[in-house]
Amino acid sequence: MRFRAGQHPLYLHFMIELEVPREKAILVGAPLKRFSGQEAEEHLEELARLADTAGAEIVGTILQRLDAPHPKFYIGEGKADELQAMAQETGATIVIFDEELSPAQGRNLEELLGLRIIDRAELILDIFATRARTAESKMQVELAQLQYTLPRLTRMWVHLSRVRGGIGMRGPGETQLETDRRMIGQKIAKLKDDLERVSRQRTTQRKGRQDAFTAALVGYTNAGKSSLLRSLSGTEAFVEDRLFATLDAATRTVDLGEGYECLLTDTVGFIRKLPHHLVPSFRATLEEAQDADLLLHVIDISHSGWESQKEVVEDVLDDLSLAAHPTVLVFNKIDRLTHEEEASWRARIESEYPEQPVFVSTLELEGVEPLRELLRERIRSANPAVWISLPPSGGGLLAELYREAEVIAVEDEEGRMVVNARVPAATLGRLRQQQGVEVRDVR
Repeated sequence: MRFRAGQHPLYLHFMIELEVPREKAILVGAPLKRFSGQEAEEHLEELARLADTAGAEIVGTILQRLDAPHPKFYIGEGKADELQAMAQETGATIVIFDEELSPAQGRNLEELLGLRIIDRAELILDIFATRARTAESKMQVELAQLQYTLPRLTRMWVHLSRVRGGIGMRGPGETQLETDRRMIGQKIAKLKDDLERVSRQRTTQRKGRQDAFTAALVGYTNAGKSSLLRSLSGTEAFVEDRLFATLDAATRTVDLGEGYECLLTDTVGFIRKLPHHLVPSFRATLEEAQDADLLLHVIDISHSGWESQKEVVEDVLDDLSLAAHPTVLVFNKIDRLTHEEEASWRARIESEYPEQPVFVSTLELEGVEPLRELLRERIRSANPAVWISLPPSGGGLLAELYREAEVIAVEDEEGRMVVNARVPAATLGRLRQQQGVEVRDVR
């Protein structure tokens, strides 16, 4: 209780802090027995991080390895009873399954527990909904939510079946259900049309920067892609030690030194058990990766399960028809390793992946220099070295070469300027069309 300065004591002002109560969540992992015990624990730990990102307080966990999912509750009936007891004991308000539940399984669990039941797909959608910032990503989230909701509408209308003496209710309920299905179908069609329009606009924008070398950061969520973008570009990028810290693609110009620069794009992170309907829904966000000259697959080398995370990313890239795209492995967060661990991992990785992997850290500026050097080398190899003979009046063309190419040497031959340079394809194409300009390859 406080008095406001200069005000009569009778006028009291109460300082009250209001906080939205956190959901109390029980996590349920029910992997098949083909997964090892360690993998099952890692999956449940990741579910806990997802729940924390969504704002839940974890009050209990249940793990059961299955030969096959139970048709009624997904978990066995004994475990379902154990879950019911735990929910009553902890005062849980929500139960989150790591596996995707069928509409019937979700409905049966809700009837048994009297609590909201969501699965991993719904949890990820909820996180996406809170993290989307641009109009495009919001449309993508809404589309994915509607696609997930459509086959589960009957479960959402289950309250109608609980009305005793429901004569006269059954028809309207079914009518409303069909109405909702039709409305959702129309909304899905409109969102797809809107996203297609946005996709065409993005394609037009990318055509305007075809001269630039482009690279896209891809990788498992929380691998440090946004931190890398910030370190390389020197600009602000949202960074948070949580899963799916950012959803929206962000593109920055990166000065690579020695006169080189590139456009670098950060994309949404991938995750294991990514719901399949989310991949096409977020395809527009990942179009930057599809059109990039080079993919930078960022891997958190300090994570104990980085190899399985790498496989998850490669599977998603395969779903997006990007498996054969030029890619470099970027092993991030080497600062979290001891010198002995780093030396051991480097030796093993460089022997297993001979395609020039890179090791970086964003804690210090020089920690990302190996990646800058790699990008400079890729641009050099993408720009052919040529000899360009310019007429005496070609001073403007020489200035253009200094701006857009890597000029190696300039010589004078019988009154003509002969330039040895590495030239981007677009610039070289324009020069070839100039009258009096001669171009020959370096032998």
